[in-house]
Amino acid sequence: MRIDAHHHLWDLSAVTYPWLMEKGVPRFFGDPTPIQRNYLLPEFRADAEAQGFKASVHIQVGAADPWAEAQWVQSVADQFPDWPLVQVAFCDLTADDLDAQLDRLQTLQSVRGVRQIIGRAPGEDSITGTNALLHNPKFLAGLKQLGTRGLSFDLQLLPELMDMTADVLSQAPETPIALCHAGSPHDRTLLGLQKWADALKALSNQPQAYCKLSGLGMFEHNWSAESVSPIVSTCLSQFGAERCMFGSNFPVDSLSSTYQEVVRRHQELIPTSNQSEVFHGTAKRFYRFE
Repeated sequence: MRIDAHHHLWDLSAVTYPWLMEKGVPRFFGDPTPIQRNYLLPEFRADAEAQGFKASVHIQVGAADPWAEAQWVQSVADQFPDWPLVQVAFCDLTADDLDAQLDRLQTLQSVRGVRQIIGRAPGEDSITGTNALLHNPKFLAGLKQLGTRGLSFDLQLLPELMDMTADVLSQAPETPIALCHAGSPHDRTLLGLQKWADALKALSNQPQAYCKLSGLGMFEHNWSAESVSPIVSTCLSQFGAERCMFGSNFPVDSLSSTYQEVVRRHQELIPTSNQSEVFHGTAKRFYRFE
């Protein structure tokens, strides 16, 4: 049974996503116009099942009301019990009412962890200011609390922040960390990839950190198996297959590839002996699928 460890769903009549519905605003991952529509489990499932997937992890995706999104995802999981669906919800780890927010999230059976994005892309980060989370002692305290509660943290950031982030993570060793999108290597030049690989070591040296092979098309819309081969091989080398997992990042990555293309390109690059872990075992353990 394959598990897709990183995807999104949305029903625009049930939950509001301000970033998604902005008209004529290009994003670092491309023009969102083709995905400005409902994207529901049956559509995702049809593509995923055709490639051997039988379960998945929903990742929060910038809802105006994160609690409404988490409740909606739970309702989807309840509606389709034959498709094991767990979720990573949003929570502001610096919030004064963090205890109450986490208590509420943990009433939802599908919740396995939290994501609060630290870095998306250089231009957007300068506007959002999310990089500043790393300097906030409340963020570290919240990160520690996740581990105490048995929750994980999905980490999205840029290579330039990896050293600083590793210092923070080292102080929360009990909190499992899933690095989204291989750490977002946005500079695909030879020098850029070398700097990313060097910075990645700070995170891969943290034993509680895992790596998602996902979102590889966001910064390179004409990507191929050959072009991202250095990224995949570096992640496997540094983390090992037992700490790497596949994620489609659909429907965002549908802007550059079909689901079948995403899976096949990863299959080309991941040694056969590692595929059971990357496509199944790691995600099953990390996200605690029963």
